[in-house]
Amino acid sequence: MLQAHGRLGIDVATLTPTSNLYDAGLASHASVSLMLALEDHFGIEFPERMLRRRSFESLAAIGEAITELLRQQAA
Repeated sequence: MLQAHGRLGIDVATLTPTSNLYDAGLASHASVSLMLALEDHFGIEFPERMLRRRSFESLAAIGEAITELLRQQAA
């Protein structure tokens, strides 16, 4: 999903879970596109409190946010 929507200037396969996606070329417009794709894919909605740069700064941060939202949805 990051490859398709993130429009990074590098190969996504070279990233680690903690690589800074903004340093890798993720622009704010692309982060919105990525967020919308994640919402569609996982059937979630990122609340306003998660609409922060740090929520999308790494694969680990994105994974944590999605996990939290899926847990809330299941409760």
